Amino acid sequence: MKRLLVAAAAALSAAALVALPGHASAASSPVPEFDFSACPAPPANADPGTWRCEAFVSQGVLTIGDREIRLGEMRLTFSEGQVGGKFAQVFGELRHAPARIDDTFGASMQLKYGGYSDFLSNDERRGELDLYAVLRHPLLPKGCTIGTLGAPLHSVVKDDPAVPLEVISENPKTVKFGVVDSQLALPRTTGCGPLGQVADRLLGLPSPSGKNTFKQVTHVQFKPL
Repeated sequence: MKRLLVAAAAALSAAALVALPGHASAASSPVPEFDFSACPAPPANADPGTWRCEAFVSQGVLTIGDREIRLGEMRLTFSEGQVGGKFAQVFGELRHAPARIDDTFGASMQLKYGGYSDFLSNDERRGELDLYAVLRHPLLPKGCTIGTLGAPLHSVVKDDPAVPLEVISENPKTVKFGVVDSQLALPRTTGCGPLGQVADRLLGLPSPSGKNTFKQVTHVQFKPL
């Protein structure tokens, strides 16, 4: 077992094995192509003419303590409108290809939808989303995660003053904005077998709320339904 842990530590050395959507440069970024194929249909009792689909394309990094972990692209879709004169939402899909983690000899992670979302913005926050992160590496078993579907990571994002809301286009309506979550809590890894302690040590897990920062730059395009 000791030999296995030593080998694992060498193979997984460097930054980390996990991240969540986060930091992106405040510099101008190209407008991505949007995909509305995963837009969910409005419910049968939806108020006609009130529903639209929103397609998100985001980039960012997660900071755990003093460590930054960069991610690739995350895509998300949902539909919103009114039912009986009241706001309603239907979640569509979260897509995220496994993102390679630098200096970890092939380690990567993939974000998964955790079963809850609320994208109705208010004065307190931009939105909320439950996630969990699947960790991938030749030495890690399948099912190694940070958070789980039953106990997901709960992210509450607020507007990031460094990336204010920008209207890119009115037709189709396209906007860009930044969000930040400085209160995200990260638990120990789950389902990682004997290498769980190695992963936790490399990542600094568990990491309580207030020790982590998740920043994200997002482009959103709207499509009437």
